[in-house]
Amino acid sequence: MKSILKFLVSTFAMITFNLPVLAKEIVTFNNGSLELKGELFKPEGKGPFPVLLINHGSAPGMLNSQASAAIAAPFVKRGWVVFMPYRRGQGLSHESGPYIMDEIKKSINEGGLPSGVKTLVRLNQTDHLSDQRAALKWIQTQSYIKIDQIAAFGNSFGGIQTMLGVTNGGYCAGVNAAGGAKSWSKAKPLQELMKEAARSTKVPVMFFQAENDFDLSPSKTLYQLMKDLNKDAVFKIYPPFGKTAKEGHSFPYEGVDTWFEDVFSFISERCLAPH
Repeated sequence: MKSILKFLVSTFAMITFNLPVLAKEIVTFNNGSLELKGELFKPEGKGPFPVLLINHGSAPGMLNSQASAAIAAPFVKRGWVVFMPYRRGQGLSHESGPYIMDEIKKSINEGGLPSGVKTLVRLNQTDHLSDQRAALKWIQTQSYIKIDQIAAFGNSFGGIQTMLGVTNGGYCAGVNAAGGAKSWSKAKPLQELMKEAARSTKVPVMFFQAENDFDLSPSKTLYQLMKDLNKDAVFKIYPPFGKTAKEGHSFPYEGVDTWFEDVFSFISERCLAPH
């Protein structure tokens, strides 16, 4: 029964995203004593290849695997390795810790929204950032990659992670797709955390969202902050995607055909050009 269900889910994903069959390898890496897993997509050949590391969002279960396949397909076609590590509590790493949304909801139930926001910020800048760093460290040791050509991409919670990740070195560029769009207006501490990341980073960052996403303020604010500091930043608003804010928020993984060339050009110019 499980195998049939897995086949149906996979088939549905390919129909939904109009995906070619894409070879995927499940890999294991460690963050200290914690064992985590991720999805690896590789072009043909021995490399070395540039890398796109995807910081996934907060979707439950294995839903982020649909997004990783959609995003990976055109990058792999252009000769990039795509690596999506699952942070603790989600997807392939669900047994390695609690699910972040459960932790946030628990805090809200116990102490209201301010407590939930505090947990959101704490987990993103500690456990989950630590998992991202461990994933980056792992991919940097692989013989088939170019260690100075690793870009970070993240949507929603993954966009938050991308902003935090690009402050610590190891990336040649970052792409923040709607990071914090659902939480920004209600979470002043999150705003300050992401602003500080924008101030600190020395890495070029591209921000993009669909016009009908929940809130464009995070991208607008962080982009302007970086530009005011003479940092390399790009911001693009795309036309509405779907009819609702929820559909607009899904644009980073359901609207790949629309944004890919812009994002690929941004990353290529920053990561592949001779320095």
